[in-house]
Amino acid sequence: MLDNKKLAVVHIVKKELNLSEQQYRDTLEKITGRRTARELDDAGFNKLMRYFASSKYYRLNQDGLTFRQKMYIKHLRDELGWDEAHFVNFLRKYYKKTAIESFTRKEASKLIESLKGILGHGRK
Repeated sequence: MLDNKKLAVVHIVKKELNLSEQQYRDTLEKITGRRTARELDDAGFNKLMRYFASSKYYRLNQDGLTFRQKMYIKHLRDELGWDEAHFVNFLRKYYKKTAIESFTRKEASKLIESLKGILGHGRK
């Protein structure tokens, strides 16, 4: 049985991907054999998250930004301790954009490397 933190992650992903209840249940059953996330074990949870992160169906825009990239960018932003305003200012200054969703896959890769560099520099 899935703990509450992982269950929350599943529901956050469902919301982020804007899945209908039917799409969510069908995907859950197809990938894990279960109709409810509460019945998942850790292996089922990991399998579901890998599917969501890697599926071409879950590209966030037509230019190829992936859900996985978006989540990783948010993780790096949080690691840096930046609030949303600071992050948007960074995007505006260096990428001439104000939202992650407007990035292409290639631009998102560059942003990830930039954020990793800043994070690495701050740890030295």
